[in-house]
Amino acid sequence: MIFWHHLVPVLLVPAGVLPFLGRFEKGLHFWGAFGLAALAATAWTAAQFSNSWPTGFGPAIWLTVSACLVLFLILSLLVPEFWRLGAILGPWILVMAVLALAWNQAETPRSPGIDSVSEWIGLHVVLSVTTYVFLTMAAIAGLAVILQERSLKRRRPDRLAPLLPSLADCERLEIRLLVTSEIILAAGIATGLAATSTADVIAGMNHKIVFTVAAFAVIAMLLVARQLWGTRGRRAARLVLTGYLLMTLAYPGVKFVTDVIIG
Repeated sequence: MIFWHHLVPVLLVPAGVLPFLGRFEKGLHFWGAFGLAALAATAWTAAQFSNSWPTGFGPAIWLTVSACLVLFLILSLLVPEFWRLGAILGPWILVMAVLALAWNQAETPRSPGIDSVSEWIGLHVVLSVTTYVFLTMAAIAGLAVILQERSLKRRRPDRLAPLLPSLADCERLEIRLLVTSEIILAAGIATGLAATSTADVIAGMNHKIVFTVAAFAVIAMLLVARQLWGTRGRRAARLVLTGYLLMTLAYPGVKFVTDVIIG
């Protein structure tokens, strides 16, 4: 297991460095690098979650990385220009893999598998992870908006700007991913409430719940502002990143505090 734990991040390196090698185009190198990364991350995640549900920081990162890679490959096949977001996603997954490697624990806290808990709780967990994955991709699109807008204002393209979708395409991808995230997040909140009593919800009003509700409110505010006042560009992207930060604090952030800082 230790061998594979160190090998998998190495298999993500081609996807992480591809944007800087001058070969970032939708061809053999692209599909090979990101396909290898997705296969390696997904296989390693499945191995960690095979017997029970690990609750540590490292497994949470690997679950996010593998799900993001799978979603990215699917959307790259279905949505024009989506593959270009790999110029940011590639380095991001490499950084996340290093974090997971640095804070791996010999014994990761585990909870019962999804099959042994209530259906509502199981559905809530799946929706929560799915929300965070879509919001991660929305944040990447938002970062692409900021980079493209800054490049246009400078009239000199940054290193990554020519590799990314156009500003209009970045904004379109950003809003679609954001709407999807908000819908799934609403379902996740609803299933979470359905799985617990009102008294339990009030008693368990912890940081995770507060950050999740705050993220939902920020995303809703942006969608309303976009509809009513046409809010877009860097201002909208900053709100997307704010919502992503809140969800990060609610999901892996809480695990980081309990598993790494306190742990």
